[in-house]
Amino acid sequence: MEDCLGSDDEYYYSDQDSLDGIENEDSDPQWIPPKGTTTKVITKESLLSAQKEDLRRVMDLLFLREHHARTLLIHYRWDVEKLFAVLVEKGKPCLFSEAGVTLVEHEDLDPPLPNSPVMCAICIEDVPSVDTTKMDCGHCFCNSCWTEHFVVKINEGQSKRIRCMAHKCNAICDESVVRNLVSKRHPHLAEKFDRFLLESYIEDNKRVKWCPSTPHCGNAIRVEDDEFCEIECTCGLQFCFSCLSQAHSPCSCLMWELWAKKCRDESETVNWITVHTKPCPKCHKPVEKNGGCNLVSCICGQAFCWLCGGATGRDHTWSSIAGHSCGRYKEDKEQNAERAKRDLYRYMHYHNRYKAHTDSFKLESNLKESIQKKVAVSEEKDSRLRDFSWVNNGLSRLFRSRRVLSYSYPFAFYMFGEELFKDEMTKEEREIKQHLFEDQQQQLEENVEKLSKFLEAPFDDYKENEVMDIRMQVINLSAITDTLCQKMYDCIESDLLGSLQLGIHNIAPYRSKGIEKASELTVCWVNKANNADKDLQLHCGTSGGSTEPEQPSGSGSSDESGCSSRKRARKGALGGGFFDLNLPAEVIDKSDS
Repeated sequence: MEDCLGSDDEYYYSDQDSLDGIENEDSDPQWIPPKGTTTKVITKESLLSAQKEDLRRVMDLLFLREHHARTLLIHYRWDVEKLFAVLVEKGKPCLFSEAGVTLVEHEDLDPPLPNSPVMCAICIEDVPSVDTTKMDCGHCFCNSCWTEHFVVKINEGQSKRIRCMAHKCNAICDESVVRNLVSKRHPHLAEKFDRFLLESYIEDNKRVKWCPSTPHCGNAIRVEDDEFCEIECTCGLQFCFSCLSQAHSPCSCLMWELWAKKCRDESETVNWITVHTKPCPKCHKPVEKNGGCNLVSCICGQAFCWLCGGATGRDHTWSSIAGHSCGRYKEDKEQNAERAKRDLYRYMHYHNRYKAHTDSFKLESNLKESIQKKVAVSEEKDSRLRDFSWVNNGLSRLFRSRRVLSYSYPFAFYMFGEELFKDEMTKEEREIKQHLFEDQQQQLEENVEKLSKFLEAPFDDYKENEVMDIRMQVINLSAITDTLCQKMYDCIESDLLGSLQLGIHNIAPYRSKGIEKASELTVCWVNKANNADKDLQLHCGTSGGSTEPEQPSGSGSSDESGCSSRKRARKGALGGGFFDLNLPAEVIDKSDS
């Protein structure tokens, strides 16, 4: 359903004055335009800048080198606020030790001469000291052993946190050392290592996820506040940020997953077979009765009784089967058949209404083109009514309300069934809540159908006074459906899901303007970055190294305030060691080899 909703907001945002006809202005506060979006699109060009932004915050606070800051952020899943909270609660030593960061400098009192032999503790061979490398933790091994260790870890997919080879050492190896050693023998693995480090900002970040579009658009989405939200990517796809499936509120992610599976597989076909057929006692294939006689014969040749399903002989009369009697009542089988039949009819009730509103949504999406033609004809007339933005606003409200109404039926199917909340509510409580919800659902359905009727009217052929009447009806119904949608969400969050003990059923909040469109990320850099870098290097000199922060690469222009305004480059515009995030990892790996 997201395809025809992709441009709803451009209709709805175009008019604010069409609500002047509503007497009660306080009843619709959601029509005020938002101040700004809280979701950002991270393109392949802005990915490095977004990562540098978080790295800079940690580096400036803790006076660290970049690879140490990256190690901390990867350990805490790029949650800067959580990292700072651990720092305040447990202190810097505990923060570093848990993440495998070592800042103690190990200086040899009697360092070996450049050409003097040193025994490597891994391969037990004497190698020149110039061919050895010492990590921050103080462990020193030959470059050959280090390289093989790094190659194995990169191929295993552990390149984001490669630990020291020493026994029981949890220190994370310096990424610059890994890059330099690996690139000498395996340049393609060094590029793969850099890609893993860059993509860790998305793969290990709970606030950032790839857009699930197919084919992949190459974008990632970052949310600032609630992860239970619905987002529209710049590619036009609308999806749930929590489960990455299509936008499905007011269904929770678990409800939608179960409903989609139920509609996709053959579970209801199985229910129909249970109700209308019985298994052969020999081959166990389902057999449907096509006559009045209770002696049924399977295609495998086995005869059995239709009443009880037991195997019998073929001798029988119209009233009985020779050597067989099943007149005694067996409650279990009768109850199972009745339960299967009841479950099937209940599913059909909700599915038919869900599909009806989904089909209506698809048909109504064709109104966009026809309405634009009607508006164009009406604007050419010599009339006092020149502003027809109320039509586009009403159409946007119709799409939004129809989508909410459609997904409310899968929600009701699981909310008032026994599959998820059997032990959470008594039968009386379930009935009361179901009546409350269905009353609101019915009110919303009635007004949505009225709104659809007025929008489909040929108002381009009407007189001016008739067009004014339709205008007021559309404006009022738009406000009413918006209020009813909001009340339905409030009822779900407070009265239905809010009263349950289970906390796994969270839904995306209702947005009057529709699903939020994510805006492209813009990273600002301070003009005095060079002076800050110099100060940072002085501080980092006391903690094991100097800091040389890199500026984000790629095409773009900076204004006088130091804010880099970046536009998406064409495919392949990034050169050097950069890679195309529009391609899957396995494709890049094959091209590297």
